[in-house]
Amino acid sequence: GISTALHLAELGYSVTVLEAQRVGLGASGRNGGQLGMGQRMDQDDLIDLMGDDAAHMLWDMALDAQALVKSLIQRFKIDCELTPGVANFGHTPRLGDQMREYADFLNQTYGATHVQPLSVEEGRKLCNTKAYHGGFIDWNSAHLHPLKYVLGLTNAAQQLGVQIYEQSLVTQVKHQQSKVKVITKTGTVTCDHVVYACNGYLGDLEPNLAARIMPINNFIVATEPLSTDLDVIPSDNIAIADSKFVVNYFRKSTDNRLLFGGGENYGYQFPKDIAATVRKPMTDIFPQLRDVTIDYAWGGTLGITIQRMPYFARPTINSWAATGYSGHGVGTATHAGQLIAQAIHGDSTGFDIMASVPSRRFPGGTLLRSPLLVLAMTWYGLRDKLGI
Repeated sequence: GISTALHLAELGYSVTVLEAQRVGLGASGRNGGQLGMGQRMDQDDLIDLMGDDAAHMLWDMALDAQALVKSLIQRFKIDCELTPGVANFGHTPRLGDQMREYADFLNQTYGATHVQPLSVEEGRKLCNTKAYHGGFIDWNSAHLHPLKYVLGLTNAAQQLGVQIYEQSLVTQVKHQQSKVKVITKTGTVTCDHVVYACNGYLGDLEPNLAARIMPINNFIVATEPLSTDLDVIPSDNIAIADSKFVVNYFRKSTDNRLLFGGGENYGYQFPKDIAATVRKPMTDIFPQLRDVTIDYAWGGTLGITIQRMPYFARPTINSWAATGYSGHGVGTATHAGQLIAQAIHGDSTGFDIMASVPSRRFPGGTLLRSPLLVLAMTWYGLRDKLGI
């Protein structure tokens, strides 16, 4: 939403942002901070789904997304600790082999020399655990402080004239001929275009969007600052994600804490003890941290789709939506804001490419999607444990 506002303001539009809580309160400010490569779906799967040419365009757009984030940080002097390098590790020998093969495929197909395969030994030099079996590292990817990033974008947008109203939950959107009336409890905004930028917090505000989005919660902890003998990422301050379906992801903070993300639940209720929820996957990977103190624990709500690709759509003639980033939103959501702004301004090329990705409704609608997903996630969680 902030990216859309910023890019529209740069194009000369008058823009108002209605924020239900505080800017950055949800996953946009509390995510893992990984600016990952590609789309959320692997390129070979995208080729199967959409064909070579469309998949290649989506690969190029993912590179554009990474470049956009970096350029915004540089252009607006956002101090958000941008650091290069994200490694992906296989949690079984078979998956480690598959990841190395995937790196070779990207290099051969797209000339992605910035993606390098990692042997088991090379991986363990970067990450001090025996839980992983190598994989690949992308030096074009990066990690950052997500709250500093979104607040930096917000400051830039406001300097360009964007009006931001926090604590302004939208309760209804009414379409009146060529205008749209957006209604909150304390006031209304009448506009030419409305952009749904709610992701996991959409609720039932737009039912056609809601049918394709599942809100899930993901959790992160910050340990106490680690001593040298406990340093789990000993060389190159990279970020890491693994191959589990319920993915674990982690990186170091500037004060040498381990920031570790893991565990999920569904709906809008967080567990009573987030630290205990995340400690288990953390110590499964790093048993040497079993006695380390967890100083902070938090969570955020994100939106996923069935195919884990974002859903771009035009619910009505004068409304726009991009949602369901499925844990890949740092770059993709920033880029979505630019694409929506360009589409409103008359060039919908990029928006239309993203909108061409097939999307399915969750079976059972909004009432049954959560229990059905719990069953599916239980099955995939069992597969993770068995190493399938």
